[in-house]
Amino acid sequence: MDAALLLAFGLLAQSLGLSLGSPGLRRPSTLYPWRRAPALGRARRAWVIPPISVSENHKRLPYPLVQIKSDKQQLGGIIYSIQGPGVDEEPRGVFSIDKFTGKVFLNALLDREKTDRFRLRAFALDLGGSTLEEPTDLEIVVVDQNDNRPVFRQEVFTGHVLEGAVPGTYVTRAEATDADDPETDNAALRYSILEQGSPQLFSIHEHTGEIRTVQVGLDREVVAVYNLTLQVADMSGDGLTATASAIITLEDVNDNAPEFTRDEFFLEATEAVDRADVGRLQVEDLDLPGSLNWAARFTILEGDPDGQFAIRTDPKTNEGVLSVVKPLDYEICEQYDLKVAVQNEAPLQAAAPRAEWGQARVSVQVRDVNEAPVFLENPLRTSLAEGAAPGTPVATFAAQDPDTQQLQTLSYSKDYDPEDWLQVDGATGRVQTQRVLSPASPFLKDGWYRAIILAHDDATGTLSIEILEVNDHAPELSSPSGSLCSEPDQGSGLLLGAVDEDLPPHGPPFHFQLSPRVPELARNWSLSQVNVSHTRLRLRHQVQEGLHRLSLLLRDSGQPPQQREQPLNVTVCRCSQDGACLPGASALQAGGAGLSLGALVIMLASVILLLLVALPVALVARSRQQSWDKGLLPGLQDDLRDNILNYDEQGGGEEDQDAYDINQLRHPTGALSVPLGRPPLRRDAPFGRVRPPLPRVLPTSPADIANFINDGLEAADSDPSVPPYDTALIYDYEGDGSVAGTLSSILSSLGDEDQDYSCLRDWGPRFARLADLYGTP
Repeated sequence: MDAALLLAFGLLAQSLGLSLGSPGLRRPSTLYPWRRAPALGRARRAWVIPPISVSENHKRLPYPLVQIKSDKQQLGGIIYSIQGPGVDEEPRGVFSIDKFTGKVFLNALLDREKTDRFRLRAFALDLGGSTLEEPTDLEIVVVDQNDNRPVFRQEVFTGHVLEGAVPGTYVTRAEATDADDPETDNAALRYSILEQGSPQLFSIHEHTGEIRTVQVGLDREVVAVYNLTLQVADMSGDGLTATASAIITLEDVNDNAPEFTRDEFFLEATEAVDRADVGRLQVEDLDLPGSLNWAARFTILEGDPDGQFAIRTDPKTNEGVLSVVKPLDYEICEQYDLKVAVQNEAPLQAAAPRAEWGQARVSVQVRDVNEAPVFLENPLRTSLAEGAAPGTPVATFAAQDPDTQQLQTLSYSKDYDPEDWLQVDGATGRVQTQRVLSPASPFLKDGWYRAIILAHDDATGTLSIEILEVNDHAPELSSPSGSLCSEPDQGSGLLLGAVDEDLPPHGPPFHFQLSPRVPELARNWSLSQVNVSHTRLRLRHQVQEGLHRLSLLLRDSGQPPQQREQPLNVTVCRCSQDGACLPGASALQAGGAGLSLGALVIMLASVILLLLVALPVALVARSRQQSWDKGLLPGLQDDLRDNILNYDEQGGGEEDQDAYDINQLRHPTGALSVPLGRPPLRRDAPFGRVRPPLPRVLPTSPADIANFINDGLEAADSDPSVPPYDTALIYDYEGDGSVAGTLSSILSSLGDEDQDYSCLRDWGPRFARLADLYGTP
């Protein structure tokens, strides 16, 4: 092949290499990478195969990319192969080659964002496996497609700017990325603002994403926060899009001066009192509450030459509190007219629309009170000769009442006169002696005698005492127990409330906390504040069902705060979908609300121990009682109970053979079990023979009980073999006679002969006492 043909083929191959792998290519081009072109004065070298381009996401697979050939052997005599990433290296199986024809195929979808190019090695061998050509490089370039949407780095961008900022002020910057090829329009991003309200106060740079102000008029007092909707689009703004938010907060500046709510205030103060609040002066400021731009500072400009008033600022309400720092005197000045000004702690901005100072008039009316009289000279010193006779004038102790506008009468009296030496005229205050003072009086100190005189006016005073609330109670839980679902995501948790006996401000808001003494509680439980007096208890993860004992620390807002550590019993149970305990868990909840298992075991053990102690004692006492009874009644051991109970029987006498046998009542079981022949018949029975009893059905409801009883009574009255319902009536009949004497004490007292009770001594110690009382001495 001549040089001109090889050169033309090389140019053709390069031209084909730029378009190899395009989607419209039906048949791959054939390359001869091992051909060498003649070059004058230079050694021959192998051809360099130009890169083969193929688009990512190509779906018609397998897709022929190119065909390589060697001209050293005839067709069918060469074995072709390729190696490298995408063939025998990860990712495997992306490319393959027909070993006989040399056609290279694409077998899988390509993603440029993962791998943007593949570098392979091509080999040509003869059928015997010998190398025909030197290995050559085969590069496959993945062409980008716009298959990735741009993404903002944040969902919400935040920015701050001073209110009143000039146009062009930087606020914040929005940033986005695109995974497509940055060298193509697929990653050419453009920013814009979709929505910001009206008017349009902000703009965004389409290339950099910087957000700046574009107009004047940012006023925090009108709108404090702006919410912008941002958009970014690739393909220079015509491709795929994404959105994000920008929250721009206006920072406050002192562009509003404080102003009084009224032009004039009227207050009242009590005379002769200092360090007392007179009243409050309300102001308004539109700047941010709590900031120096909002904090007010008050000044008294006029009307207080002696400095008797002061104004301080309440930091919570920003009100001015006017107080008296020096006592006022109603008799000197009845009313004060003050001129007061207010301004902010921070300097006012030069562009503020309002005046820097707000001013108001404050009229303070002084309230007159009854003041104590004042002595013109106190203490008053005078001299008197020793041994002065009674009635000697000493001095006149005169006082004045400061209440000059009140007509009051002064009176005088003694408060301290240990020797009762002086006498005071109650109307004039004239003091004179009423006896001779002994020179040896112990109340004479260095020749001086001391007495105290009181001056009174005729006014009365009222003392009002305010009992100040003291924080002397700690908060406590409204309910010390409750139930909670064992699954943390079921139910709304356990709502806990607290109460405090103290009055505000020593009560709520309450602070709830798991006991710091038990740090393991925080691993399973959590508390979230609901309001000032309630919190919600939740599980962090699933715990065992049953009773759990927690310890909470409750603290109020008083000064100083009071706190209490209180136990809380929480029953953890299985719950339904609506968060209610299932019926099977109600017993567990009820059991948990009472005593614990340990407490029940302790109580049961105590009862058993008590029985073990009491049983031997009872057995010993029983044994002693039986021994004592045997000594007392040795002849009555056969049937002590029956012998005693026999004295209550009032049946018929010996000749009463027709009455009902009382043994039926005394031993019913034995009487029924022993055949006695024909049962005795009652003479008052309505029938002369015994009828077999009919079977009776037990009552099934409360309404049938009365009928059941009445039927039984009727059957008893009609049966001659059993006592009638009115059995007591047969005791009136005692037969016609008896060989035994009567035991009646009434008849005994009527007898002429004395009774002999000495036989009672034979009956034992119990009856010996009766023999001593009634028997012969």
